Amino acid sequence: MIKVKPFDAYKSYLGLKNHFTKQKYDYHKYCGRSRASVQSFYKRKDRYFFEKLSRQKNDDEVIEFFVSNFVACDNPESLWIGEIVRNGEDYYTDWKKKMQSMSYLFKEQVDTLFSNYKFDEVFHIENGKHPILVKELLQNNISLETFIILENILGFKKDFDNKMNDPVWDFLSLRIDKYKSFLHIDVLRYRKILKQVLGI
Repeated sequence: MIKVKPFDAYKSYLGLKNHFTKQKYDYHKYCGRSRASVQSFYKRKDRYFFEKLSRQKNDDEVIEFFVSNFVACDNPESLWIGEIVRNGEDYYTDWKKKMQSMSYLFKEQVDTLFSNYKFDEVFHIENGKHPILVKELLQNNISLETFIILENILGFKKDFDNKMNDPVWDFLSLRIDKYKSFLHIDVLRYRKILKQVLGI
């Protein structure tokens, strides 16, 4: 396994932090570029954490590690590299497990969701209040991944954005937009699973 270089880990950290916190920055579009310089890196007092990370992971793993931590954090703007390296392995492990069993989790979660509620009422927004789907996400009854898969199949988010105007949804909406580009979703496969669950 070819380990990532400390400076490259630093660039990934800055690029992904920008991606998950700034509306107009797109990690993929800009290929993770930031204003990072080797000089600024070697002036950082927390350089040790990037060096430690570079000894443990390769390029792809570093990106996945950061993504899993930024997605799990309620305030990614304040997420410091020292905190990620010290405490982030559990988030990364959980994330990898979810990726490996995503189709199973999706089926289980939508099965429960549509057993408890009618299809249309799950997405219904009344007077700008959170629909059932958003409430289920906030209560951790469905995962962010399941929400994003449903959005990829059904395309309801634009309607949600138009009808809801509150800080909680604004935060979720940005997170959904930023996270979905890191998920490799076979829409046809998941549409088939959803149809089976709905019996159509």
